[in-house]
Amino acid sequence: MSQGPIWRPTAAMTIGEAMERLVRGGLPLRFTAYDGSSAGPPDSRIGMHLATERGLAYLATAPGDLGLARAYVSGDLQLSGVHPGDPYDALVLLKDHTKFRVPTPSEALRLVRSLGIAHLRPPPPPPQEHLPRWRRAVEGLRHSMTRDAEVVAHHYDVSNRFYEMVLGPSMAYTCALYESPAATLEQAQAAKFDLVCRKLALRPGQRLLDVGCGWGTMVRHAAREYGVRALGVTLSLEQAQWAKEAIDREGLGDLAEVRHLDYRDVVETGFDAVSSIGLTEHIGVRNYPSYFAHLRERLKPGGRLLNHSITRRHNTRQETGAFIDRYVFPDGELIGSGTIIAAAQDQDLEVQHSENLRLHYASTLRDWNRNLVEHWDECVAEVGEGTARVWGLYIAGSRVGFERDEVELHQVLATRNHDDGRSEFPMRPDW
Repeated sequence: MSQGPIWRPTAAMTIGEAMERLVRGGLPLRFTAYDGSSAGPPDSRIGMHLATERGLAYLATAPGDLGLARAYVSGDLQLSGVHPGDPYDALVLLKDHTKFRVPTPSEALRLVRSLGIAHLRPPPPPPQEHLPRWRRAVEGLRHSMTRDAEVVAHHYDVSNRFYEMVLGPSMAYTCALYESPAATLEQAQAAKFDLVCRKLALRPGQRLLDVGCGWGTMVRHAAREYGVRALGVTLSLEQAQWAKEAIDREGLGDLAEVRHLDYRDVVETGFDAVSSIGLTEHIGVRNYPSYFAHLRERLKPGGRLLNHSITRRHNTRQETGAFIDRYVFPDGELIGSGTIIAAAQDQDLEVQHSENLRLHYASTLRDWNRNLVEHWDECVAEVGEGTARVWGLYIAGSRVGFERDEVELHQVLATRNHDDGRSEFPMRPDW
């Protein structure tokens, strides 16, 4: 009668054996390690190689996406069969087929003995990693003006040239609108900004405030195509400088302006419309009441507000994952569209329309990955391979999230009504 392998607690375990034991159902790709061991199907198109002891230490001391990100960003964990600018296929494979389990106490002891106690000492994280939440809390109140300026700079002041290569000529770092599957990224971004302008019913001579304006694309589109006087504000100095140069190049200086300014410092009022495209993710859910109150005060009666933001599929508070928080959006917070709508209503705004563009964001991310692959060598030369790897991983992972309805994208349109209840909104949407 045959028996299975005999368990010997003192026997050394290879890294490959450890991976086989800790993944339910086995690995879906070929895994190899610096100790010569391997696991998973040998004929897999996609492979993963753990190249160094430091990589093992990252995985052992920060289980989950943070340890994987540290090892991958540092180059200690390598993928084959996919481009680092677009590891989408590898992420789908791992997400669909990889289920880690918690080792038993005896297995954990054997792992520690086999892999060495030194690997329980966490190495310094890669330079691309931001401070943990507790350190940020020590150094500044979450979503204070000072701390918001710091985390925005961490994310957006990477390199304008890098963003030009990844985002394309539109310089729009927000969800595009694909009116047909064959639309290019530039066509889709132009369609998105035009949709916002039509939802806001912009007309020549009106005044628009665009908060969190990025590189000023909405400001320039509204001024150029609709003849409005548009003011944009951004916390990123590099974005503001780029936007000012673009405004001058297009000869829009008499209509468009971008300031390096926190939206909370905008004192002008009487705007016909306010657009907020991709800002809500940064301000913190507890700040929604003051955010919508401030934007309402900027509007004149009858004016419209368009809030465009990434949302969750539910309205339960949930912390952002460690990789996104430490490498991409420090202090970022997401919540469901219901919470956003309720917050706007509580500040005496009438919500007229809500639209989910989730699948459009998946297509936008696909095209950003394509741009990163196409300009990979230039991007690496501009920001370094570690940062380029962060962006490839982040964009591809986000695409998976939008495709699987883990995150969504909502445009919420509201009006500041007159005291007698008139909204100046038509009986039915007219865009």
